[in-house]
Amino acid sequence: MGKRYRNVADNRYNRRRYPRRADRLPWWAGILLFLTVLAIFAAVQIGPEFTSCNIKGNISYNTGERIYHVPGQEYYSETRISLLKGERWFCSEAEARAAGWRKSRV
Repeated sequence: MGKRYRNVADNRYNRRRYPRRADRLPWWAGILLFLTVLAIFAAVQIGPEFTSCNIKGNISYNTGERIYHVPGQEYYSETRISLLKGERWFCSEAEARAAGWRKSRV
């Protein structure tokens, strides 16, 4: 009869040293994690700190309207910009109107 070869991970030491392939993450998991972190970083509010543009271009959640807010308006400070949703910063009201955004009514 043939000799029975034992699996490398048969004892406790080798199980720690050589985990089963199913216990490890797939090769693409690191790439997915990197892209997720990159997307979260891009969603962070980047605006007047890095540019001189302080007009917030916001997309309405309910209607999908593109609305811009200028400093001093009622909801300016509550408005958050998400670059992942297509929202952006503008440097002038003329630039916002040319891009197809309307001014907030309040």
